[in-house]
Amino acid sequence: MNKTKKLVASISTLLRRRTYYPSTFRCNPLATVAVSSQTYSSRESLQPSSAKPLPIFQFSGRDFFSESRDKRSSVCWNCGSSSAFLFCESCRSIQPVDHSVDYFQIFGLEKKYELDPGSLEGKYKDWQKKLHPDLVHNKSQKERDYAAEQSAKVTEAMRTLNKRLSRAMYIMKLSGIHVNEEETITDPTLLMEIMELREAIAEANETKELHQIRSQVQEKLKQWSDSFDEAFGSQRFDEAVKCIQRMTYYERACEEIVKKL
Repeated sequence: MNKTKKLVASISTLLRRRTYYPSTFRCNPLATVAVSSQTYSSRESLQPSSAKPLPIFQFSGRDFFSESRDKRSSVCWNCGSSSAFLFCESCRSIQPVDHSVDYFQIFGLEKKYELDPGSLEGKYKDWQKKLHPDLVHNKSQKERDYAAEQSAKVTEAMRTLNKRLSRAMYIMKLSGIHVNEEETITDPTLLMEIMELREAIAEANETKELHQIRSQVQEKLKQWSDSFDEAFGSQRFDEAVKCIQRMTYYERACEEIVKKL
């Protein structure tokens, strides 16, 4: 118990630290940026083999979305009129998924990192109502299939934009930034912080202690989220990638805590 309390106090001190990076370096937004994770520890439970790799994003220039396409419309498959994202405004036929429409466009949101969770939730519920099976059951099989595909994309968009980490990765993808795991983390301060954090989580058995650690981790996650927003907004993509790297670790720490609660 005393050891666990010491670990909680130690991680509390570590999580209050901030790391800053020079703002003079600028990265080509179309260049490949590599990110990865590797955790070092003398404890068996913290061996690198137990660490999850960072996600890999592979995409080409065809995946990039232009601001000029925010108002983009396509031709309705049924009547040939200009069609909106979901329904044709002329014949009300359900349209197939338009893969050129990004997740921000689906919800009519400005393409920026910070967003209003309440607004996102409201727009998501509106889409779900329009795509409800009871409202499309009298449509043709083709349109019911289109509705199912549309619903799946809207749900995927919601899940992506609703969390800080996945939203950061997605908006970097839209900017042409590749994120993969070819480069190893060498920052000793970060490695030590993550090692002690995982130790604290592993040895904390009381709900109160786990909630305390989670609160500290969530605050750290928010701090790095704010740093990402600032770096991305200033097109300091090298710093933005480092922020994502750290957000990934804190997100995983939160997931480990939830599993124990």
